[in-house]
Amino acid sequence: MPERGGTSSFLAVIRILFNNSITRAFLYRLTRIERCIYRGKIYERSVIYHALSIYSGEDVSCPIMTRFSIEIINNIIKMSIKLLKGDENELKETLKDPALRRGVETVLKGIALYGVTIPQALPAPFLIVWNFTNMCNLRCLHCYQRADRPLPDELSLSEKLSLVDELDKIGVAAVALSGGEPTIHPDYFTIVKALSSRGIYVATATNGWRFADLDELKKAVEAGLRYIEVSIDSAKPSKHDWFRGVDGSWKRAVKALENAVKIGLSHAMAVTITKYNLDEVDDILDLAEEIGVKRVVFFNFIPVGRGTDIVDSDLSPIEREEFLRKIYMEMKRRKIEIYSTAPQYGRIVLQLSGGSEAAPSHFAVRGDPITRAIAEFIGGCGAGRIYAAIQPNGVVSPCVFLPIDVGSIRHSSFRELWETNPILKKLRNKNLLEANCGRCQYRFVCGGCRARAYTYTGNIMGPDPGCIYNSSVWNNIIVPVRRVIH
Repeated sequence: MPERGGTSSFLAVIRILFNNSITRAFLYRLTRIERCIYRGKIYERSVIYHALSIYSGEDVSCPIMTRFSIEIINNIIKMSIKLLKGDENELKETLKDPALRRGVETVLKGIALYGVTIPQALPAPFLIVWNFTNMCNLRCLHCYQRADRPLPDELSLSEKLSLVDELDKIGVAAVALSGGEPTIHPDYFTIVKALSSRGIYVATATNGWRFADLDELKKAVEAGLRYIEVSIDSAKPSKHDWFRGVDGSWKRAVKALENAVKIGLSHAMAVTITKYNLDEVDDILDLAEEIGVKRVVFFNFIPVGRGTDIVDSDLSPIEREEFLRKIYMEMKRRKIEIYSTAPQYGRIVLQLSGGSEAAPSHFAVRGDPITRAIAEFIGGCGAGRIYAAIQPNGVVSPCVFLPIDVGSIRHSSFRELWETNPILKKLRNKNLLEANCGRCQYRFVCGGCRARAYTYTGNIMGPDPGCIYNSSVWNNIIVPVRRVIH
């Protein structure tokens, strides 16, 4: 039985092999666009993408010279797997998924363009969180968007479809439709289908209201939806409904998750952790197990939007530290995946596992011997680095919780904004982190939440006051805030 994952083994060797100007020049040549035929249909993509497709077992017909380059890439892949005794079948299964194939392609392009960096600079984000509309049927206390009605200048359907085309061309692997409540917008199914037809992984963050209807969820899956996150903020119906602002919302959220379980759709229960529900962690996890949920994601509370009105509900650094340690231990004990969007979770996993496990992202914790290297490669806060947000009117920001306007797709291409915006460039350089975050030995697997740093200090590169190592920053900020509130 191989000890290492094939994908992580491959990426680890690639970092070593192409960490010089000569081999990088070769890799750069493979980023060129070529036309190949997939099951009778012409695809214009990079040579790298075609090579990964063929390696996975896809039936692809390419020109002779392109095929020669592809053979070289595939030999490199095989050498990587053999060298680190990785699982070749795992890598092939990974690359069969067009979205995951895009993700690996993006990493290789990043190395070709920028060299090996920690964290890795990328030519396109892995993930776009698209705040599809400001329209919403709930009134959540913590809503970062202050969602209720559609904005007067939201993108038209034709603009949305043009955006889908651009995201496809630059190689975005996944798009998460959020809001507002994306599922109640009349363009929702059209855009899901448009994204999916291009091989982009389509996810949706939802309150579950519409998907409490099984037929509606099936319709979305038929259009190409592959993953949903349904928000549940309490194991108690009345408490959840109070937090979400509409009676009956808990019942429909639970039903939506039950429907996802029933039809085998990949899913997660999404929980925003605050002082309101900190004492319910066990009950919430029990509820998830009762429903049959496979994954629970605890979201960092960030006081933006309506969340500024409940800033006093934020966890202290000590509370957050204890909470993150608890959910890691609960994941070891329970038969469900339990993660957190708090970047400190990467540090917690390393510390509690004695370095034997790592969290390359808040969706993965693995005991692979080389995952620490991969965690430093892609880990920590991904704002402006491995993902970006697009607002309903086309404004781009580093993160949905970091409302800094870095440009609009109505005036610039997304590629231009991603490659040239100085704020995004700054966020990609962890050597620019300040105070304890800049000095911390875990900055490459954590680096602090940039949205929390900006919200509390006004500095995107400042310390994240939610971390135990920044307790003094928290005390200097939150004590005066609470005096004002109380």
